[in-house]
Amino acid sequence: MSKIRDAFIKNKAFIGYLVAGDGGITYATEMALAMIDGGVDILEIGIPFSDPIADGPVIQKGMQRALTHATSKEDVLRMVTKIKEQSDIPILLFSYFNPIRKGFHEFVQKAKLSGVDGFLIVDLPLEEAELTKKCIEDASLDMIFVIAPSTSSARLKKIATESSGFVYYACQKGTSGMQDFLPTDLEDKIVQIKKETSKPIGIGFGIKNKDMAKKVLEIADGFIVGSLFVDGMEKKLDKAAMINLTKSLDPRK
Repeated sequence: MSKIRDAFIKNKAFIGYLVAGDGGITYATEMALAMIDGGVDILEIGIPFSDPIADGPVIQKGMQRALTHATSKEDVLRMVTKIKEQSDIPILLFSYFNPIRKGFHEFVQKAKLSGVDGFLIVDLPLEEAELTKKCIEDASLDMIFVIAPSTSSARLKKIATESSGFVYYACQKGTSGMQDFLPTDLEDKIVQIKKETSKPIGIGFGIKNKDMAKKVLEIADGFIVGSLFVDGMEKKLDKAAMINLTKSLDPRK
């Protein structure tokens, strides 16, 4: 069983996202460690990209800040290595395909050596992912695919089958970003997914407070927070403030 899947066994999982190099590699690494200290069980690290079409304004700005610091994919792996020197937390790389396409096989091998545990390539359709998925799984890493509210029943079944580690449900239509309410059909969607798989289900896109996280954990196996952390990094939170922010989101305590 993978380290990512293991994170769901003892407890419901708290997955936290940030952009590598946002504020510089040193600051981003410090914030990642603060999130771990605050209770995150899986760390999702975004590789900066100039056209993040699945992301809303908050994460788009985080990507731009990281690119301003000239953050490369090699820098991202160095950041992973630094985190793994202090924590054994499972790390999931979130990326668009463009910035990692060139030299992909070599990059996967380097990612494995740095301590990466899985990939989520958000704009790579399942139907075009066979060779990419094989490369990732040959390195004994997980590949997570995303189910959207608009995903058909037939395609949902395929995604649930092909995902490893966990199944990611992006519960809001459109791009990522903080929302005031969870969708009214969320529970029905999770019931539908559970009919197709026994794998853990993590829900993301829009979660911004403890109450929303609590409602998610009543029906799923994990909750994913991204934009709120990236917003905190835009505000240049220090380590103590990021730890407190992370703790304030966790309904399990």
